[in-house]
Amino acid sequence: MVQITEKDILTALSRVMDPELKKDLVSLNMIQDIHIQEGNVTLTLVLTTPACPLRSYLQKAVHDAIMAIDGVTAATVNVAATVAAHQVQNEESIVLPIKNSIAIASGKGGVGKTTVAVNLAVALAQAGAKVGLLDADIYGPNVPRMMGISELPPVKDKKIIPAESYGVKIISIGLLVKEGQPLIWRGPLLHSTIRQFLVDVNWGDLDYLIIDLPPGTGDVQLSVAQNLSLTGGLIVTLPQKVSVDDAARGLEMFNKLNIPVLGIIENMSYLVLENGSKMEVFGSGGGAALSERTGIPLLEQIPLYPAVREGGDTGTPIVIGDPNSSAAKVLQDLACSVAGKISQLAVQE
Repeated sequence: MVQITEKDILTALSRVMDPELKKDLVSLNMIQDIHIQEGNVTLTLVLTTPACPLRSYLQKAVHDAIMAIDGVTAATVNVAATVAAHQVQNEESIVLPIKNSIAIASGKGGVGKTTVAVNLAVALAQAGAKVGLLDADIYGPNVPRMMGISELPPVKDKKIIPAESYGVKIISIGLLVKEGQPLIWRGPLLHSTIRQFLVDVNWGDLDYLIIDLPPGTGDVQLSVAQNLSLTGGLIVTLPQKVSVDDAARGLEMFNKLNIPVLGIIENMSYLVLENGSKMEVFGSGGGAALSERTGIPLLEQIPLYPAVREGGDTGTPIVIGDPNSSAAKVLQDLACSVAGKISQLAVQE
């Protein structure tokens, strides 16, 4: 009988490449807990994110590579995930047990930025990640309604405990003031509030913190960038030129703050009619044009889908309320794309 060794396993798997990270699985330390009993091999494939779009592909590739080894009669490939951390440190950053923080911005309001933030956070949580959602839109905090929450748990050990919905930890000024109360605040108050949302909230260990920024390029954006080591930013735009012009300003804001831009998201790209044809309600090509102009990838084009709006109003995100819809599937794919981009950044360090 052929004697199989751990070296044989690692040699075989060193030829299996992660297409996204462009490295072999052994050098990426993705092969762990190898056990060999006669011809039976069991190991764990440790992915860089639970939202890995290549999960099934990699699991099969590992299984096939093991089975090709002389003497192997059976192979069991268990799958786990350890999210890689990537932080762009600056001198003013608050140190938190958060592996990755992603800011979602738009140059103008009304493009569905919060809808994207909410569904991205929930989709990542559904995949098995530990996720937080910080509603930094102080003047228009819509996250509580969209996530179906209205209050925070009691303070514990002098720390604010975030609300939780659909597996996501949430903080929003909308949970701390009376409904409908306007906040007429200048920059210093905005800055102190953002800092409080980071320092005084017990986030716990998070794989991803999604930050819903307000429209524009003002005080809140600067405060977030100063206080938190952001992994990257996402830009949300509509297809129309006016929205793209404003989105370009948001993108340039990230550049000036030395925050990597992970990608562009075009929302409300088209409406699918009953006959299957597409109506481009807000024009077409804006996201692709911005991508071509800046070199930033266009990650997804989200269709205009009535249930997305309905889910926002009722506190049931589309990835929960209608997970098999075209819009939900695009948002689920977006979560995988964003998680993949972050893994690439971590590997490049």
